[in-house]
Amino acid sequence: MTPTPIRLMIVDDHAVVRDGLRAVLGMVDDLAVVAEASNGAEALAGVLAARPDVILMDIGLKGENGIELIVRLLDQDPSRAVLMLTMHDGVEHAQRALKAGARGYVLKDAPSSEIIGAIRTVFGGGTYLSPQIARALFQAPSPRALLSDRERQILACLGQGQSSKHIANQLNLSVRTVESHRQNIRRKLNVEGQAELIKYAVEHPGGD
Repeated sequence: MTPTPIRLMIVDDHAVVRDGLRAVLGMVDDLAVVAEASNGAEALAGVLAARPDVILMDIGLKGENGIELIVRLLDQDPSRAVLMLTMHDGVEHAQRALKAGARGYVLKDAPSSEIIGAIRTVFGGGTYLSPQIARALFQAPSPRALLSDRERQILACLGQGQSSKHIANQLNLSVRTVESHRQNIRRKLNVEGQAELIKYAVEHPGGD
């Protein structure tokens, strides 16, 4: 039985880039481009209509910064998987994207095999960074510095022994949203299970 393909949405304000990606990714059996967007409004509508598994997004969009758009997308649903695909190779851009909630950061001049591998990794719940970005981040602050303000807030609550239900009520969020944030925190901190996450939260109040 053929596995269900990974559903992709491409967010880029250059039609030629979208066309090229669609052509390349369309030749891969386990990938399917189900939506495209050239700006934030189209992206927000597209995720609701097409429900992609992975969102491929550039940083520079007409009228909106892609990193800011990540925040808006994840405010709606923190479980969304965003993979940045951009020409910006500066570590600051990568840090900001990861802090906003992106699960991966790949450069547009990367081989198609790397981009495809990154998509599969992100879809599987992992994090992928282009090698040169990963090397630069090794010189950067520790992973906890990449936590968003909301993630730090939830980590602090976990350190106080609060359950997901209690945190949800306190922060006016759904339990599902809190659980998604917990998964994102675990991924960024590279901790394996819930017990290890709680231990980290107790030992590092507020994520510090």
